[in-house]
Amino acid sequence: MSSWVKTLSRVLYIDLSRKQFWVEDREDLFSKWLGGTGVAIQLYKEEVPRRADPLGPENVAVFAIGPLTGVFPMASKVVSIFKSPLNGYVAESHAGGRAATAIRYAGYGAIVVKGSSDIPIYAIVDEEKVRFRDAGALWGMRSSETVGRVLREALPGAGFRTIMRIGRAGERLVRYSNLAVETYRHFGRMGLGAVFGSKKLKALIVMGRRGFKLPDPKTYREVYKEIFELTKGPATRKYHDLGTAANIMVLDKLGALPTRNLSSGRFEGAREISGEKLAEENLSRRLACTACPVACIHLAAIREEYEDEKYFYKIEFVPYDHEPIYALGCNLGISDRYGLLKLIKVVEDEGVDSISTGVVLAWATEALERGIITLKDTLVELRWGNWRNYVKAVSYIVLQPNDFYRTLALGVEEAAAKYGGLDFALAYNRVEPAGYHTGPLYHSSLAIGFRHSHLDGGAYSMDQNLVASGGPTPSPEEAAKMIIEEESWRQILNSMVICLFARGVYGRSAVEKALRSLGYSIDASKLVELGKQIYLEKHAVKILEGFEPEKMRIPRRALETPTPLGNVSEEYVRKIVEHYAKLVKEYAKKIESGNPEKCVSC
Repeated sequence: MSSWVKTLSRVLYIDLSRKQFWVEDREDLFSKWLGGTGVAIQLYKEEVPRRADPLGPENVAVFAIGPLTGVFPMASKVVSIFKSPLNGYVAESHAGGRAATAIRYAGYGAIVVKGSSDIPIYAIVDEEKVRFRDAGALWGMRSSETVGRVLREALPGAGFRTIMRIGRAGERLVRYSNLAVETYRHFGRMGLGAVFGSKKLKALIVMGRRGFKLPDPKTYREVYKEIFELTKGPATRKYHDLGTAANIMVLDKLGALPTRNLSSGRFEGAREISGEKLAEENLSRRLACTACPVACIHLAAIREEYEDEKYFYKIEFVPYDHEPIYALGCNLGISDRYGLLKLIKVVEDEGVDSISTGVVLAWATEALERGIITLKDTLVELRWGNWRNYVKAVSYIVLQPNDFYRTLALGVEEAAAKYGGLDFALAYNRVEPAGYHTGPLYHSSLAIGFRHSHLDGGAYSMDQNLVASGGPTPSPEEAAKMIIEEESWRQILNSMVICLFARGVYGRSAVEKALRSLGYSIDASKLVELGKQIYLEKHAVKILEGFEPEKMRIPRRALETPTPLGNVSEEYVRKIVEHYAKLVKEYAKKIESGNPEKCVSC
């Protein structure tokens, strides 16, 4: 066992109900499961009853880092595991910024937030204690950016510090509200903001100054230099230059860019909101997460004149990447860059997930067009391209002035089930999809993925490779194997915790070298085995919580609109789901019998 595990194995438990905290040494978990996702899912299993209410005190928010955090480039993410209020099952979300390094230098490998406060509070964590502070003055602040600024000014000091906080959407339990990290990063998907809101936790601040010793500095420096050079190469270059916004024109050319609620795969205004055009006209600066040389965070600057002061301007910085451009741009028929950036800004301020917000607004727009709902419901005319009214609608989702918006705050599946329009409601397992319409493997990955995210297994790339090669579509069994194997390997990256933008850098050989430089005696074949087991552990928990993949609704609109590989076959997707369900349910039975696969030790 590596002595490095001891530098990670402290787990901080925070009980908001009793305003208490304690630390446990969980070397047992970090020696078996590396860290990150592998450890977080085990802590979740220990803490959360299967039928727990996602918005009740029995739910937890687990935050975990990994063995490479703070010592290798692009090991910059924190994994959070919690029960999602959006679909009622175990969920996962990742965020960058300074959070991972702050947790590391506070001396923890994981933080478990449990219970619920009786009043709004924020919690300050350092290497010695947790302080609980009244957040009454912060509760109700519209902008999560403002909350961060207030807390930064109230907590001066050196060291690594992160401020994770919710906006008004989290306070009002919008099921797809997010948790902002610093200013421009988020735990975006699956509703972690609502979990914080239900716990009356406005912010979690972590400050760290604790150091640690490397077991073999000479070997470490050699491996670090090798990996660092790779992070500057072609595997990451596009993320620096244009960011993921480079995907807009690529997908539009393929006919794979979801437009106007996926009624088309092409958008006539794609060029105007593309990464290229934003870089030419609006890009102001790039930022990087701690320990990352890539700087993939792209900020656009928008200048506005004050209403009562001629020639006086305020400058707002707005982060952008592919997902908000898709969800709030082409998905809503918006090609006005200024309008798109203003809409992204209000989504940032309110603290809602951009993907889910864009999808529910696109459904509402089409529902209004079809007469399923009326202007009495929407309060403003939702019309493709009308960004000003969409800005108002985002605030209505948060403020929930009527029954329609209260329902819309629960997600598109809930809204369509109540008002009609399920045929054009885009969701897999109640989760709104990301901005790709590449083909059958991508849509199948949404059905079987843990987060129902494009980053689960990266199957959109598999579709694109099929388009490029002209090769035959794999059989459902082969496709299931491809998707599961890719997602299984990503569990290793998510347990170390590596930004998935570095997946081209951290191949099996690089991962093995990095871990060995820290004293781990594990080879690539054992890592593959461990990744598969973490995959099964995660998915089995969801099955045991009641998830029935065979009964999942496949969105009709996803089947009707052609992809670059033709129309997606529901039968094909269902067969892939069957292969997945058989594998995961067999493992879940072993967990129930107390005989899961033997853990792989590092």
